[in-house]
Amino acid sequence: MSTEGVNNGRRRFLIATTSAVGATGVGFASVPFIKSWMPSAKAQAMGAPVTVNIEALEVGQLLKVQWRGQTIGILRRSEETLALLPEVDDRLRDPDSLESEQPQFAKNEARASRPEFLVVNMHCTHLGCVPQLLPEVRPEPFDGDWKGGFFCPCHKSRFDMSGRVYQGVPAPKNLRIPPYSYITDQTLLIGVDPAGEA
Repeated sequence: MSTEGVNNGRRRFLIATTSAVGATGVGFASVPFIKSWMPSAKAQAMGAPVTVNIEALEVGQLLKVQWRGQTIGILRRSEETLALLPEVDDRLRDPDSLESEQPQFAKNEARASRPEFLVVNMHCTHLGCVPQLLPEVRPEPFDGDWKGGFFCPCHKSRFDMSGRVYQGVPAPKNLRIPPYSYITDQTLLIGVDPAGEA
């Protein structure tokens, strides 16, 4: 083989190798640039709507999901539970939810677009603890005429089965109702109301 043939072969090898290394370098260099266009997982978790299937949710069951770093509870209520709501109105701080945070569609006694399902931010409006669901109608140490509801163990705030706050407790307002809508009868979208607003 001539020297010129060896040099041409070496030249082609060096050009191919240099091109491959250069292309790999460009690829690695572009990854952070392209990734910078995409929101981080944390950013997505903080604001993205959450889809929840409620088909298997039984009466009396509370399903908890995370949305924007908050615990959202989805409670399926019975007709008996809903019938008891008016019985505690005179013991509540804001029975008509006039001073509380909820979408317009939830300004009703059930605080829901479909009375059967309560979709509620589980953080107490006092200092943010997560109250326990105590759904049974029975005397409790903190309330001899308990009709079921939420009890915050941190500072003893109480809320009824619609998340409405009782009088004389530290929590200043009803539990918050997040924006939500139904995609289907059995699927909720938390984070977007029926008008499409977050």
